[in-house]
Amino acid sequence: MMATPFIGISESIERIRELIHLVADTRLNILITGETGTGKEVVAQNLYQNSQRKGKPFIKVNCAALPDGLLESELFGYERGAFTGAHRNKRGKFDLAHQGVIFLDEIGDMTPSLQSKLLRVLQSGEFSPLGSEKEVRSDAWVIAATNQDLEKKVKERLFREDLYYRLSTIKIYIPALRDRPEDIPPLIDYYIEEYSSIFCRKRIPKPDFDTMEKLKAYSWPGNVRELQNMLSRCWVSGNWKDIVHDLYPLDRSFAGSRSEEQAFDRDSIFDVFLDLKGKYSHDNETFSLKKITKEATDKVEKEIISSVLDITDWNLTKASKILKISSNTIRYKISDLDIKKERKYRSLKGARLLMTF
Repeated sequence: MMATPFIGISESIERIRELIHLVADTRLNILITGETGTGKEVVAQNLYQNSQRKGKPFIKVNCAALPDGLLESELFGYERGAFTGAHRNKRGKFDLAHQGVIFLDEIGDMTPSLQSKLLRVLQSGEFSPLGSEKEVRSDAWVIAATNQDLEKKVKERLFREDLYYRLSTIKIYIPALRDRPEDIPPLIDYYIEEYSSIFCRKRIPKPDFDTMEKLKAYSWPGNVRELQNMLSRCWVSGNWKDIVHDLYPLDRSFAGSRSEEQAFDRDSIFDVFLDLKGKYSHDNETFSLKKITKEATDKVEKEIISSVLDITDWNLTKASKILKISSNTIRYKISDLDIKKERKYRSLKGARLLMTF
């Protein structure tokens, strides 16, 4: 199995690479955490490829994909006649992963009853297939991953504390893509090369400077997986600008949820409409719904961001927390919307807008 390279130039990614090389041959249980789409399986594959177990089995189990009963039989196997439909013996994943790696993805979704059985395997290295009294020994290196806060689940008694500490001898946290925008250019370079063989050697140009800045400012709720999907769409359309334009309406950091949109000050929205109404006419060559919508959105965003910046005395960290966007995004918006630090006092209308946050 060839592992996907762990791409990135950020300090956090460099630290993870160093940790991979440091612990790859220790056989210590490893817990990989991070948001969905950050590349937890890629880290697991790189741990495997850098270990002496390379060439031995690498078995992946998605703990969220199967109900409790099926997951137990999948992990530990069963004997013929153990339950209705068990017409033959079946080896479990722990048995198949002997001397190799078993990767338990979405470990946070495992039920408490199955957690206790997993703990026994981690403590003794032994388990019994369903319907069997025979003990099976497995020398499998356990690497687990989750996008959930397991420490919080432990406090809520939804995840066994002893299992958590047994799984997390070594913890590797992968930051969200929005927190490491410097990794976006090398990721795009890698996937352009990778996809060229998939799309009949057809190549797309690299994004220009302005497009790249917009990509860095985007919040990437789907992380690297979303970036991959965006590049796939770009291969079909061949147009970076249209693809980037389509990203932002989906970005809740910019567009807000439905309830937030309804909470915006209606007088301000109406003022924007009146301001634009006389600027365009239906027979004007410049008339375009996309263009008008973009201009209206920019005006509303500029009003809101300016108000927040004034109240926080232009403290970007505080402003980004109020707006629920990254510091890089707010810097890009300040530049893109030409927001100036010049108005000491905001209008009452601007103050009413801030009451919605």
